[in-house]
Amino acid sequence: MSLLKNKFAILAFVSFAFFQTNSFAQREIYTDSDSIPFKDRLYFGGNFGMQFGTITLIDLSPLAGVMITPRFSSGLGITYQYFNDSRYSGGESNAYGGRIFSRFNVLPNVFLHGEYEKLNYDNYNFLTERFSRIWSDALFLGGGYFAPFGSRGGANFTFLYNVLYDNLQSPYGEPYVIRVGFVM
Repeated sequence: MSLLKNKFAILAFVSFAFFQTNSFAQREIYTDSDSIPFKDRLYFGGNFGMQFGTITLIDLSPLAGVMITPRFSSGLGITYQYFNDSRYSGGESNAYGGRIFSRFNVLPNVFLHGEYEKLNYDNYNFLTERFSRIWSDALFLGGGYFAPFGSRGGANFTFLYNVLYDNLQSPYGEPYVIRVGFVM
């Protein structure tokens, strides 16, 4: 069933990518970025992620970023997650934290993404057989596709891999994460 979900997600992404008729950058930015006021280089948006199965995860993560150059941006975000691990009684909890990210547009609609995230959540300790709150670090590396709708907004489809993944101390069920986000 998981393989079927992955095939459907990849098919939907590829279909959406090929049906785009216009090509815009992540933000409408001119080549001389010194002449653009700071407020016009800002963008806002967020991610929404879901994972279902033995471990259920729903992620709401607003962000704010700034175009540093026409192809490079950086920003900050906060994260709230609902988490339910059905293998354990009492395995339902909430997580919160923050992140810092950078993004580089390789092509007008294709980007590389790097992100450091720190989350506080209830982790199951196998030695004590209890849940306790811990801070978990993640370093996500990957890339994605930006699908524009208008001159300043669009949707991001991001595929990331957590290089610091530890299955005993991570709120994520797998080291890879697929995100859908919006910016304006």
